[in-house]
Amino acid sequence: MGNQLIWHERFNIGVELIDKEHRKLFSIINKLFAFTNQELKSQWACQEVIKYFKDHALKHFTEEENYMESIYYEGLETHKRIHNDFRKKILPALEKELEQTGYCTESINHFLGVCAGWLLGHTLTEDQAITRKGVISKWDELLSDEKQDALIQIIVQLLYELFQLETKVISESYGGERFGKAIYYRLVYGKNENEKLEVLLAFEEKLLTGTVGKIIGDQSGKVDVMMLNITRYMAKQFMNRIGKYFADADFFEVKKENLLTYNQFKNIFDENHMQCSLLFDTGEGYLAYCVVASHGLQDKIKNLIKTDNEMVEVEQYLKVNKTTKKKKILVVDDSKILRQSMKELLKQDYEVELAKSGVSAIQSISLNRPDLILLDYNMPVCNGKQVLEMIRSEEDFANIPVFFLTGRVDKESVMKIMPLNPEGYLLKTLKPIEIKKNIDNYFKKKK
Repeated sequence: MGNQLIWHERFNIGVELIDKEHRKLFSIINKLFAFTNQELKSQWACQEVIKYFKDHALKHFTEEENYMESIYYEGLETHKRIHNDFRKKILPALEKELEQTGYCTESINHFLGVCAGWLLGHTLTEDQAITRKGVISKWDELLSDEKQDALIQIIVQLLYELFQLETKVISESYGGERFGKAIYYRLVYGKNENEKLEVLLAFEEKLLTGTVGKIIGDQSGKVDVMMLNITRYMAKQFMNRIGKYFADADFFEVKKENLLTYNQFKNIFDENHMQCSLLFDTGEGYLAYCVVASHGLQDKIKNLIKTDNEMVEVEQYLKVNKTTKKKKILVVDDSKILRQSMKELLKQDYEVELAKSGVSAIQSISLNRPDLILLDYNMPVCNGKQVLEMIRSEEDFANIPVFFLTGRVDKESVMKIMPLNPEGYLLKTLKPIEIKKNIDNYFKKKK
């Protein structure tokens, strides 16, 4: 596997007792990483190293809590709750899985991924906060501009602290558009069924391989089970830091956790109102952070991750996501009926994205460059000709092929757009099978 946790000086919080134990825990995790690479290993040896890690982790929790109490740290109770979640829920569940599977390679890797992710996330977020004072406030209504600005600054700061990334927000009204190849993740927090906060995170895969991958020494450039487990647990710690600023400690407890397909992720945008929806460019890849105001889809998503099934769920998620690469088509039309009918027509053979206006089309092209654009000619506000002019004016988009979707073709319209080099026209009055045939033939000729 070749993975290891790499200690950096920036992980130190300036308290020798805590920093020393953090380095020790990193070292033990690395011994386990190294051990899993050995062909000859015994169950007894695995048990001893894992027990050693557990003993040190529990000892560290006690020492850290005693230190926080001695300095009257205001976040002590929240910190204790996070520790208790790990020692009373996560560790026992992992130990049970190890025993039931006879310490097989898969269960050891699962143990490592979860513990490494939890340790990294907790060290770089919660523990860093011990020596810095933060502002805690309620988040009990839709975000004001002031709160959203504060949230953006917190996320930018955390991404710098975690990965040394110079991050900028590129959209404050992200609409769930696909960007590259991504992992989609959902967390539901709350005190009870009536008081909830639903958070969606989307990570471009190259962001994970360029950050988490570097920390664990993985140079494969691919997201595997280990990397995804580490990301999940780091994301939870990331959210704990953010939650301190916007919700009381009792509210911010994970109730549900899901890995989503892109379609599930997009459906949430289509069927729910967002409290905030932010898209960040980290320089390594895109990150989306979104908060859902309503929870209409909570019972429709069945792939719930729990402590006893998370290894299977993560493996299955990555397996399903490894699909054959399809050509990407962007359909731009102000008619929702036409957009959906085109998606149904093409989705079996193509990756289909939808945009309802020229502005959303340009944003979609920027995030996920298509192989072909099907563009409605007669749209309000910004018509097809104007959209194509915008596409051709951008050097990076200028050579993307475009077919106009139109109800009729007249000589005057053709003459106006000929200098913009469209590939041609597709009449909306054609039978669906004929439209599909025209698109298939285009790609065949291009090949």
